[in-house]
Amino acid sequence: MVITAKQEALVVSSWNEMKDDAPTFALKFFLRLFEIIPSAAKRFSFLRDSTLPLEKNPKLKAHAMSVFVMTCEAATQLRKTGRVNVGANTSVPHLASVHFKAGVADVHFEVLKFALLETIKEAVPYMWSEELKEAWSESYDHLVAAIKSEM
Repeated sequence: MVITAKQEALVVSSWNEMKDDAPTFALKFFLRLFEIIPSAAKRFSFLRDSTLPLEKNPKLKAHAMSVFVMTCEAATQLRKTGRVNVGANTSVPHLASVHFKAGVADVHFEVLKFALLETIKEAVPYMWSEELKEAWSESYDHLVAAIKSEM
Protein backbone atom coordinates (compact mmCIF):
# COMPACT_ATOMS: atom_id res chain seq x y z
CA MET A 1 0.00 0.00 0.00
CA VAL A 2 1.20 3.48 -0.83
CA ILE A 3 0.74 6.25 1.69
CA THR A 4 -2.23 8.51 0.97
CA ALA A 5 -2.09 12.25 0.42
CA LYS A 6 -3.94 12.75 3.70
CA GLN A 7 -1.46 10.55 5.57
CA GLU A 8 1.46 12.43 4.07
CA ALA A 9 -0.14 15.74 5.07
CA LEU A 10 -0.67 14.50 8.64
CA VAL A 11 2.95 13.38 8.98
CA VAL A 12 4.30 16.60 7.51
CA SER A 13 2.03 18.90 9.53
CA SER A 14 2.80 17.12 12.80
CA TRP A 15 6.52 17.15 11.92
CA ASN A 16 6.31 20.90 11.33
CA GLU A 17 4.83 21.27 14.81
CA MET A 18 7.67 19.25 16.35
CA LYS A 19 10.52 20.63 14.22
CA ASP A 20 11.60 23.42 16.55
CA ASP A 21 12.14 20.95 19.37
CA ALA A 22 12.89 17.91 17.21
CA PRO A 23 16.29 17.13 18.79
CA THR A 24 14.66 16.84 22.21
CA PHE A 25 11.85 14.63 20.93
CA ALA A 26 14.24 12.50 18.88
CA LEU A 27 16.37 11.83 21.96
CA LYS A 28 13.27 11.00 24.02
CA PHE A 29 12.31 8.57 21.27
CA PHE A 30 15.52 6.56 21.67
CA LEU A 31 15.64 6.87 25.45
CA ARG A 32 12.17 5.32 25.48
CA LEU A 33 13.52 2.42 23.40
CA PHE A 34 16.31 1.87 25.94
CA GLU A 35 13.81 1.97 28.82
CA ILE A 36 11.88 -0.88 27.19
CA ILE A 37 14.91 -2.86 25.96
CA PRO A 38 17.97 -1.74 27.95
CA SER A 39 20.22 -4.18 26.08
CA ALA A 40 19.40 -2.43 22.79
CA ALA A 41 21.99 0.25 23.60
CA LYS A 42 24.72 -2.40 23.20
CA ARG A 43 23.72 -2.80 19.54
CA PHE A 44 24.99 0.72 18.78
CA SER A 45 28.74 0.70 18.18
CA PHE A 46 29.02 4.35 19.22
CA LEU A 47 27.46 3.60 22.61
CA ARG A 48 29.37 0.45 23.56
CA ASP A 49 32.52 2.16 24.83
CA SER A 50 31.01 5.50 25.73
CA THR A 51 31.17 6.68 29.32
CA LEU A 52 28.73 9.52 28.70
CA PRO A 53 25.18 9.23 30.00
CA LEU A 54 22.86 8.34 27.09
CA GLU A 55 21.03 11.67 27.27
CA LYS A 56 24.32 13.54 26.79
CA ASN A 57 25.81 11.41 24.02
CA PRO A 58 26.10 13.56 20.87
CA LYS A 59 26.25 10.53 18.57
CA LEU A 60 23.02 9.15 20.01
CA LYS A 61 21.39 12.56 19.61
CA ALA A 62 22.48 12.72 15.96
CA HIS A 63 21.37 9.15 15.26
CA ALA A 64 17.99 9.66 16.91
CA MET A 65 17.41 12.82 14.90
CA SER A 66 18.37 11.03 11.70
CA VAL A 67 15.86 8.21 12.29
CA PHE A 68 13.12 10.70 13.17
CA VAL A 69 13.77 12.72 9.99
CA MET A 70 14.01 9.61 7.79
CA THR A 71 10.65 8.37 9.03
CA CYS A 72 9.04 11.72 8.32
CA GLU A 73 10.65 12.01 4.90
CA ALA A 74 9.55 8.48 4.01
CA ALA A 75 5.95 9.72 3.85
CA THR A 76 6.80 12.38 1.27
CA GLN A 77 9.05 10.04 -0.71
CA LEU A 78 6.33 7.41 -0.86
CA ARG A 79 3.86 9.93 -2.27
CA LYS A 80 6.34 11.27 -4.84
CA THR A 81 8.12 8.11 -5.98
CA GLY A 82 6.29 5.16 -4.47
CA ARG A 83 9.42 4.04 -2.61
CA VAL A 84 11.67 5.04 0.25
CA ASN A 85 15.11 6.59 -0.23
CA VAL A 86 17.14 7.47 2.83
CA GLY A 87 19.29 10.34 1.66
CA ALA A 88 22.57 11.30 0.12
CA ASN A 89 24.84 10.23 2.98
CA THR A 90 23.66 6.63 3.17
CA SER A 91 21.58 4.05 1.34
CA VAL A 92 18.99 1.43 2.16
CA PRO A 93 21.49 -1.41 1.50
CA HIS A 94 23.98 0.26 3.86
CA LEU A 95 21.32 0.63 6.58
CA ALA A 96 20.34 -3.00 6.07
CA SER A 97 23.94 -4.13 6.41
CA VAL A 98 24.47 -2.14 9.61
CA HIS A 99 21.21 -3.39 11.15
CA PHE A 100 21.95 -6.99 10.13
CA LYS A 101 25.48 -6.89 11.60
CA ALA A 102 24.10 -5.40 14.83
CA GLY A 103 21.64 -8.29 15.14
CA VAL A 104 18.57 -6.09 14.94
CA ALA A 105 15.48 -8.30 14.98
CA ASP A 106 11.80 -7.73 14.23
CA VAL A 107 11.08 -7.10 17.90
CA HIS A 108 13.55 -4.20 17.92
CA PHE A 109 11.82 -2.58 14.95
CA GLU A 110 8.44 -3.04 16.66
CA VAL A 111 9.58 -1.55 19.95
CA LEU A 112 11.18 1.36 18.12
CA LYS A 113 7.87 1.96 16.32
CA PHE A 114 6.05 1.97 19.67
CA ALA A 115 8.62 4.43 21.07
CA LEU A 116 8.24 6.65 18.00
CA LEU A 117 4.46 6.76 18.25
CA GLU A 118 4.51 7.42 21.99
CA THR A 119 7.01 10.24 21.46
CA ILE A 120 4.87 11.85 18.77
CA LYS A 121 1.79 11.51 20.98
CA GLU A 122 3.68 13.33 23.74
CA ALA A 123 5.09 15.95 21.35
CA VAL A 124 1.79 16.96 19.72
CA PRO A 125 -1.02 15.79 22.02
CA TYR A 126 -3.42 18.36 20.54
CA MET A 127 -2.98 16.75 17.10
CA TRP A 128 -2.95 13.11 18.23
CA SER A 129 -5.62 10.91 16.67
CA GLU A 130 -5.97 7.42 15.30
CA GLU A 131 -5.41 8.89 11.82
CA LEU A 132 -2.15 10.55 12.85
CA LYS A 133 -0.99 7.35 14.51
CA GLU A 134 -1.79 5.37 11.35
CA ALA A 135 -0.03 7.90 9.12
CA TRP A 136 3.22 7.76 11.10
CA SER A 137 2.88 3.97 11.38
CA GLU A 138 2.61 3.63 7.60
CA SER A 139 5.61 5.86 7.03
CA TYR A 140 7.69 3.94 9.58
CA ASP A 141 6.53 0.55 8.27
CA HIS A 142 7.56 1.43 4.73
CA LEU A 143 10.98 2.62 5.89
CA VAL A 144 11.50 -0.58 7.88
CA ALA A 145 10.23 -2.74 5.01
CA ALA A 146 12.81 -1.14 2.71
CA ILE A 147 15.58 -1.89 5.23
CA LYS A 148 14.38 -5.45 5.91
CA SER A 149 14.08 -6.26 2.21
CA GLU A 150 17.83 -5.67 1.92
CA MET A 151 18.68 -7.60 5.09
